Amino acid sequence: MTIDIAIDKDVCIGAGQCALTAPSVFTQDDDGFSEVLPGRADGDGDPLVREAARACPVGAITVTESGGHLSRT
Repeated sequence: MTIDIAIDKDVCIGAGQCALTAPSVFTQDDDGFSEVLPGRADGDGDPLVREAARACPVGAITVTESGGHLSRT
């Protein structure tokens, strides 16, 4: 299964819950907003990616599965 991770920068408030939950995939930029680490846009098999999306207090993270199934907005 392939996933694609997207962060809506207009919605992100920089709470950092994603980086705390799945630090191998998410980080925070110099302004404190979340971003996906280079080369990790597919989640790199980390089982905590979906939990990180659920932990986002403003729903800025979208995880889409290969079939286009949306698991979290």
